[in-house]
Amino acid sequence: MYTIRRAGPEDAPTLSVLATRTFVETFGHLYPAQDLQDFLDEAYAEDRQRVILSHPDYAVWLLELDGVAVGHAAAGPCGLPHPEVQPGDGELKRLYLIKDQQSCGWGSRLLETALAWLERDGPRTLWLGVWSENFGAQRFYARYGFEKVGTYEFPVGRVRDLEYILRRAPPAS
Repeated sequence: MYTIRRAGPEDAPTLSVLATRTFVETFGHLYPAQDLQDFLDEAYAEDRQRVILSHPDYAVWLLELDGVAVGHAAAGPCGLPHPEVQPGDGELKRLYLIKDQQSCGWGSRLLETALAWLERDGPRTLWLGVWSENFGAQRFYARYGFEKVGTYEFPVGRVRDLEYILRRAPPAS
């Protein structure tokens, strides 16, 4: 049985392993081994996950299948380098599922969970970054009203990936 639950600080070891696995499955082939390892050691370290999971302005959800984590989403204040980002804007930080759980509809449910949390106090501008060559993800986010508004470079070791900045404005009142 699938469940989505909000993760807490005690989930840091699980999140560290899952985030590492899903990033490697999705993007690992793009990077020299040492660059990839250095990135993983910094970005997905257990201690760093515990800090995120303990912070009141961030939220992470785990998708579990029979109690085993198979996906996750993370959200918080927008930190993307775009001149129109305003205080109070939210960002989908991560949305990953292990390969054999993709295209089953659970990515949509994780995203909807994160979007609902980001807009819990009412509609606001939402942002996310997506790799420029991840066309499936770009189509997926477009279905939720996100549009490309900029670019930036995402460092993985010495490699710099071209990322698209996507934004979804709140509905006009």
